Amino acid sequence: MWKDWIRPYVRPLPQWSTVAVAAPQQVVTATLRWDGNSADVTADHTVASLVPLVIATSLDAGQHPLLEYRDSATGKLLGGLRLAQMASVATDMASLTLYHVAGGEHRCLGWPLRSWNAWLQNRLMLKNRSPHHFAPEPAAVQQLMIAYLCPRPVVLVSVSAPGHQNIFPMDLIGPLERSGLFSLALRNTNVSVPVMREVRQVALSSIPATMKVAVYKLAEYHKHPLQDWNALPFPARPSREFGIPAVAAALRIQELSIVHSQEVGSHTLFLGRIVSDEKLAEGIQLHHTAGFHQAYRRRHGMQLVEV
Repeated sequence: MWKDWIRPYVRPLPQWSTVAVAAPQQVVTATLRWDGNSADVTADHTVASLVPLVIATSLDAGQHPLLEYRDSATGKLLGGLRLAQMASVATDMASLTLYHVAGGEHRCLGWPLRSWNAWLQNRLMLKNRSPHHFAPEPAAVQQLMIAYLCPRPVVLVSVSAPGHQNIFPMDLIGPLERSGLFSLALRNTNVSVPVMREVRQVALSSIPATMKVAVYKLAEYHKHPLQDWNALPFPARPSREFGIPAVAAALRIQELSIVHSQEVGSHTLFLGRIVSDEKLAEGIQLHHTAGFHQAYRRRHGMQLVEV
């Protein structure tokens, strides 16, 4: 349709697409390149902070590596991020490297549409920005969208402690494969951060794509705790070892024992080890990816299922 062709020239593509993907996602691979070396980090990198935008990985890839994202089926380069080493994070049994995102670009749109779409998106972000709310700079959001070329799974994080109970959605999560750690990057302002630092236990519910509406409604609990587990719009069940209420209809419930936490810019990075892993059902999980990535896949007839 001619409307589909002309639309990107008159208004920006959506920044994000909510899609249904089987986990772990295998549509995009991530590779770190440095000093003539390379390593697959599809399951070994995650976002540790939004302001500044920081990537964590189990690898020490030198001072200025390149993080590339490629389509798994065709090998086509979709985009890349230029990284600058910041610091190391050491736990009792493993260490990680933190990298500031120094720059990046994607190839999901051709020139000049790529630059034009970014300009439209940046203009809209600046227009809608509130001085009283958290908001990264438009350039950092463009770089974050490149990091989301690897579709990011959405989970509900459950926290339970005397006097405090909560459940909220997250997608700044992921395994750091070589270290054996699993990471959660939670905004410092989240009401449950101090409790998670103290109790050092959470349950993660991997959410079916069909539960999108119910999951998004729980975003309010980043600001205030849940008052009653019975008020949830779906049944809960206790996790295997910790007995933390989790989503009964989850595809998978993992319990995480937190071994380290520290502030990294705007976020608190929690690192933990998986204590139990219950795979409850087959299905496609709720994921987020960049809008220009979905546009690329749609143009080539291999779009992800949107929900």
